Amino acid sequence: MDYLFLFIGLGLLLLGANYLVDSSVAIAQRARISNFIIGLTIVGMGTSSPELFVSLKSALAGNGDIAMGNVVGSNICNVLLILGVSATILPFAIDREQRRRDIPVCIAASLLLLFLANDTLIPGISENTLSRLDGGFFLLCFLVYMGYVILNKGRDPKQALAEADEQSQSSLAGRNVWLLWGIAIVSLAALIFGGNLFLDAAKNLARAWGMSDAVIAITIVAVGTSLPELITSVIAAVKHNPQLALGNVIGSNLFNILFILGISSLVKPLQLQSINMVDYIVMVVSAIMVYMVVLTFKRNKFDRIEGIIFLAAYIGYTVYLLMR
Repeated sequence: MDYLFLFIGLGLLLLGANYLVDSSVAIAQRARISNFIIGLTIVGMGTSSPELFVSLKSALAGNGDIAMGNVVGSNICNVLLILGVSATILPFAIDREQRRRDIPVCIAASLLLLFLANDTLIPGISENTLSRLDGGFFLLCFLVYMGYVILNKGRDPKQALAEADEQSQSSLAGRNVWLLWGIAIVSLAALIFGGNLFLDAAKNLARAWGMSDAVIAITIVAVGTSLPELITSVIAAVKHNPQLALGNVIGSNLFNILFILGISSLVKPLQLQSINMVDYIVMVVSAIMVYMVVLTFKRNKFDRIEGIIFLAAYIGYTVYLLMR
């Protein structure tokens, strides 16, 4: 039965991602905003809902390490694995607004988390805690950033219009806007449900094959909670909409840190005991690596060789986790 659920889950993931990409691109074209901004908002926040549920549940149960580890691990996976795969499939340009605003904000949020989650770096403090004050500050930062992005539609309207005209039209182009929103919501639900079904079946099969819970957590669960982002980004790249994939990753990472941890620590302060400093550093370095692709090889472009480097870095980090 688990094999059947595995294939059903994968089918829902692929089907949901396909229609989520098409409906999101159609909404962007109707609204004359960029695919990047749709990826940053609708797709990025929507595909992060599994992380939201896991972190909130963990916070309420007093498992601060699980809530934090879920976000840190997901952000690393989003950048190194998902962007690596997307760029390997289809290299893409990084425009001026992303270089000057969105990527630096993602780096700043990662650095902010590193310092606020490691109180013991301050002399006299013996315990790491993400407090309600920290959570409130995270949420304020999230609201300010998203408000600015949405009000400004991410870029000059003429530039967004040119981008929409240049890109391949969505297969849902011309449909009623309310129908497009309905398709996007149903597709997102199928994506999340399919991801959970696939993840549960994969865990059961892994245990049947003799894998330990630790290995399952590090490999299957870590990638499994990022399956909606991964499948959506791959489908977006295949459909020649890699900007949606970039927006998906940046939006997911900012949502994970500023909104999910903000809400989780407001509900109940997170006591952090066993999260390794190396994991925080890898998260920050991976965010910086996204900016570095602007300066290396072909400037202002995420090249295929850089995608392969990102994938190699993720494999190396996974090996490190298994050894640790």
